[in-house]
Amino acid sequence: MQFHLNGFEPGDPDVSAPAERFPVSGAAGSVPEEVDVLIVGCGPAGLTLAAQLSAFPDIRTAIVEQKPDRLYRGQADGIACRTMEMFEAFGFSERVLRESYWVNETTFWKPDAANPDHIARSGRVQDVEDGLSEMPHVILNQARVHDFYLDVMRKSPARMQPYYGRRLTDLRIAEDEVSHPVTVMLERTGTSHEGKVETVRARYVVGCDGARSSVRRSIGLTLEGDSANQAWGVMDVLAVTDFPDIRLKSVIQSSAGGSMIIIPREGGYLVRIYVEMDKLAEGERVANRSLTSDDLIAAARRVLSPYTLEVKEIAWWSVYEIGQRLSGRFDNAGEGGTIPNVFIAGDACHTHSPKAGQGMNVSMQDTFNLGWKLAAVLRGQATPELLRTYSAERQAIAKELIDFDREWAKMLSISKKSGFDPAETERYFVRHGRYTAGTATQYRPSLLTGKGAYQELAKGFTVGTRFHSAPVIRLGDAKPVHLGHVARADGRWRLIAFADAGDPMVTGSRIGALCDFLGADASSPVTRYLRTGEDIDAIVDVRVVFQQAHRDLAFERMPAFLKPRKGRYGLIDYEKMFCADRRPGHDIFDLRGIDRSKGGIVLLRPDQYVADIFPLDAYGALSAYFERFMSRAD
Repeated sequence: MQFHLNGFEPGDPDVSAPAERFPVSGAAGSVPEEVDVLIVGCGPAGLTLAAQLSAFPDIRTAIVEQKPDRLYRGQADGIACRTMEMFEAFGFSERVLRESYWVNETTFWKPDAANPDHIARSGRVQDVEDGLSEMPHVILNQARVHDFYLDVMRKSPARMQPYYGRRLTDLRIAEDEVSHPVTVMLERTGTSHEGKVETVRARYVVGCDGARSSVRRSIGLTLEGDSANQAWGVMDVLAVTDFPDIRLKSVIQSSAGGSMIIIPREGGYLVRIYVEMDKLAEGERVANRSLTSDDLIAAARRVLSPYTLEVKEIAWWSVYEIGQRLSGRFDNAGEGGTIPNVFIAGDACHTHSPKAGQGMNVSMQDTFNLGWKLAAVLRGQATPELLRTYSAERQAIAKELIDFDREWAKMLSISKKSGFDPAETERYFVRHGRYTAGTATQYRPSLLTGKGAYQELAKGFTVGTRFHSAPVIRLGDAKPVHLGHVARADGRWRLIAFADAGDPMVTGSRIGALCDFLGADASSPVTRYLRTGEDIDAIVDVRVVFQQAHRDLAFERMPAFLKPRKGRYGLIDYEKMFCADRRPGHDIFDLRGIDRSKGGIVLLRPDQYVADIFPLDAYGALSAYFERFMSRAD
């Protein structure tokens, strides 16, 4: 899909008229005086949270943004494999796949041994290892990601839209207030309402308002860390060049000109260039250098020598300082173990260099972690203690990623020094590919994450990591699907039972016994937390994967629990059962190391991470897991 040929045009590339590329965005009127959740900031973290909460019309959510309108260009662009898996849960992964640039290979360049003033290609590697994800690593303007989230919000049951032109001026917490303890003051910034102040009372506030977060300051938290005192420039350009790898992701380290990273962008012509600029003095800020876009172009030309670069148009550019900073907490709970009611996410609590492609991705994973927890507590499905797990889980992950990013940024900024080894840059990139793909996250044992006592039942679904999808065949209609794609961003748990080798159609089968427990036992986590009138899978969505080929099983002979009647008409759900794809290299039991003789249960959190693994008959342990934090139905 090619576009941007005659100049950069923001918005939907399928719409020819520029004036029609953007649906109207922004809520009219005043922010509600009382909400359940107030989200401050319309960046990737804020919109991920808003899109998730917009699925629940019974939760009153508002999102505010200081800028006067939506984002149109620039900023982050790298989308990791794990993030693409998350986009599938929101229903817009196919749109991203169609528009984006796919990063299939990465090339490495170093000083030419025959002429060190010139660069020469030193290596070429596959960008993502085989089998790591069904999704690719792609590149797409952050503004388009925003557009897709806004579309989800606009079409959701809550019909949510942002309130633009609001600047947070004050946030106060009334400790003695039970219902809506957080009061926020918002100043209108638009010309027609300039100076008007709106007061909002909220049960919870989430600050997604960037590295200079007002929400973070309001709860007394700071970003701690250091700066590498190194300036870098970034620009999105339409250019003509004889550099042969301009449409491949390229890491270039020159002898005198410094380092550069080329990131091809969507549309076939646009390219992002990260280029190393000057070393900064101790305490110096990049703004003191008064760098211009011409300085960035000149630096890029020095690195690319002997190749030429003729920039025809700059769609966006910026300069920044490398730095990694982290907040000690991601909420206001403090050390006393109180239940938090103010949270921070994204750049508000961790910042990285952009070259590892982690900033936007990690920010969205923050609020994907938080969103379902807020929804569960607000809807009475879980106890408020669940909210304490957000900071504990995400702060630890952010620290790991910052440590990785610090080493990667350091490695890319040493090329002007003597003794650097470009080959080590390539080795480091390959060795840490799972970090850049977003799949290295593993939550530690906690209230939500088991200790993996039965890990051997499903060796390929490591407890604490994201569910690694694999192909299966749906029994009801013989459709090949990816099992992970059944998990939507709807706040539900997924219980995936992998059947043992026995015949599931006979009386007394282990799968049949499990279905009897889940559907009828008083301690079943499937039924125990349901409210009156809710479908059987409103809290826990059960799916079963059989070892037999789909043509060897009879749908009508399967347990009734796996053919539930749902909705106002009691229609049968035909999509609860799957079979292994028996083609060579596609069998999920082989791909993910499922114990064929015993089978097992893989329990997934609403954010698609493996909570724990249980034997098929571990009814008590399964019930006990949910009892730790869930609230029983009235």
